[in-house]
Amino acid sequence: MSDGKIIEIAVMVAGIDEEYQNSIIEGINSSAKKYNVNVSYFSAFGGIMTNTLFDIGEYNIYKLVNYEIFDAAILLTNTIGDPSEKKAIIENVKKAGIPVVILDCDDYPEFYNITIDNSAAMKEIVRHIITEHNAKVINFVSGPLANTEAEDRYNAFVSVLSENGIQLDIDRVFFGEFRAVDGVSAVEQFINSGLPMPDAIVCANDAMALAVVMTLEGYGFKVPEDVIVTGFDNTYNARHYCPAITSVSRPLGNAGELACEMLVKILRGEKLDKTVHLSSEPVFSESCGCHNTVNDDITDYKKTMLRLVENCRYDIKILDKLTSVLAESEDTDENIRTISKYFRKTGCKQYAICLCSEWDNAMLDDWGPSAEETYQVHGYTEKMSAPLIYNKGEVTSVDSFDSKDIFPVPFEGGGNIRYILPLHFRERCLGYYIISNCDFPTKSFLCHSLMMSISNSIENIRKLIHLNSVIDELDKLYVIDPLCSIYNRNGFIRNADSVFQTMKKMNENVLISFIDMDGLKQINDTYGHKEGDFALRKLAEVIQNCCFNERICARFGGDEFIIFGASRHSDDIQVLENEFRRQLTAMNAVLAKPYSIDASIGTIVSAVEPGTKLFSLITKADQVMYERKKKKKTSRYLRR
Repeated sequence: MSDGKIIEIAVMVAGIDEEYQNSIIEGINSSAKKYNVNVSYFSAFGGIMTNTLFDIGEYNIYKLVNYEIFDAAILLTNTIGDPSEKKAIIENVKKAGIPVVILDCDDYPEFYNITIDNSAAMKEIVRHIITEHNAKVINFVSGPLANTEAEDRYNAFVSVLSENGIQLDIDRVFFGEFRAVDGVSAVEQFINSGLPMPDAIVCANDAMALAVVMTLEGYGFKVPEDVIVTGFDNTYNARHYCPAITSVSRPLGNAGELACEMLVKILRGEKLDKTVHLSSEPVFSESCGCHNTVNDDITDYKKTMLRLVENCRYDIKILDKLTSVLAESEDTDENIRTISKYFRKTGCKQYAICLCSEWDNAMLDDWGPSAEETYQVHGYTEKMSAPLIYNKGEVTSVDSFDSKDIFPVPFEGGGNIRYILPLHFRERCLGYYIISNCDFPTKSFLCHSLMMSISNSIENIRKLIHLNSVIDELDKLYVIDPLCSIYNRNGFIRNADSVFQTMKKMNENVLISFIDMDGLKQINDTYGHKEGDFALRKLAEVIQNCCFNERICARFGGDEFIIFGASRHSDDIQVLENEFRRQLTAMNAVLAKPYSIDASIGTIVSAVEPGTKLFSLITKADQVMYERKKKKKTSRYLRR
């Protein structure tokens, strides 16, 4: 690229708070700053909550990527545990036709591959504990064999056992996901198996190895006196643990730097080899019984650990306060203000919350045929909003932007580092976070917890909105007649009583019309109840049309209706009843039914004395109506 355009690189990764990913990310970021490249990390925390629905929500972030706005991609699919997600990412990036660097995976010859040797150093580790420390019974804690690195390390372990005449016992192998919790589970499985304790436990990475050591110590075993433990990656924590972990040192930071640099050169038109091989080497240390050869400054280590602990304490306080305050938020605006206030306390100078369109209009599952039809689950809505954009002290928002653009506001210049993280509740997609130009997502132990707390609070607001909506609907069912769509008796009492009390205070006259439909039984018997319901609805329309001057009407009973309001003129009775008759005649002419819709009406206008009861006046209007109904000589509502 020679047009001066800033290069945009997308990185697919999971678990960015892990030390392996941290090391590679640091390398990528260093190179991005050097070459003035913008890097966007699309990251999930899948596979850590043992919850399939939660993982769906996390992995959905990879569906946000619009490769058309990126010039190249770096894939750390070896960090993504779900094979189907990895497959989808690979297929999408292939379709995009952009240059791709993938780490530790030679399955795709069309991609550039940076591979760090996993076999040679692992073999040396296993040979070392057999030949130098006389280990004969050896257990193995593996990563997922769908992962190329895990497969290589496992095969290296099996190969060395075979060359030393040691038979593999599959009951002494635990297959995990490269997570620390797998080390705990592995030890518990080994102990509960009833098999004799091994001489050594070889782990496929340091996170699991550290957990194995700590769990063994919890059961009373000493490392390396009782059991040798080894790891892989030679992470900072593994080097400084006591005992220091025998491990494999890999140039992870160098791999990250190289990945970014290769893409810059490729985009500039340079020709590069498709595969770059980096070597690794074993580091023999205290956990296998060797002397600790680490020369790291202990003073620097103490400072680092203290800083880590203090930062963690600070982040926990922020999380606790945020969670507490968010629990009291009752609307979206209040929620966003709270998030903005506490998020900036993390030290993040640039961040945004992006929400799917109509995220708060999604009904509860029980109200729809399925979650997928009522709630965003796969992918993101075409339009998004950004109710919170914080940029170096300035708070703004964007009402609408295209999700294909990903960023609600374009970034200026190059060298920007952006982390795009999923915002969801279980499998349900609410939106995503964008955190830019800070290391909070990769260095804080609380980043993921903070994300979940905010996501839960937004979901709570959504539920509160719909709870209020449901309450409103239930309230309407309580006061509205479902057939005629006017007040029922409950609605009339609730609304008329307050008006009646005001009339008392203002010494106003009250008008009440009591209306009883004529001939409903004959319509039902002759034409069916469906036709009878139709006639009732049409009569209700006429009655509602007569409710001028702020009067209200209601269906008082089966075929009984009422009109209620203030009376300011002596001729209100005649005006109302004439209008009622006129509207009935007009409706019958339009409908041209084989019957006439008719009703008897009785209206009174009365002063409201201090002791007057509303229902006593309704009774008077009812009596007027009844007297008129008796005087009707014939029923004229059926046409012969």
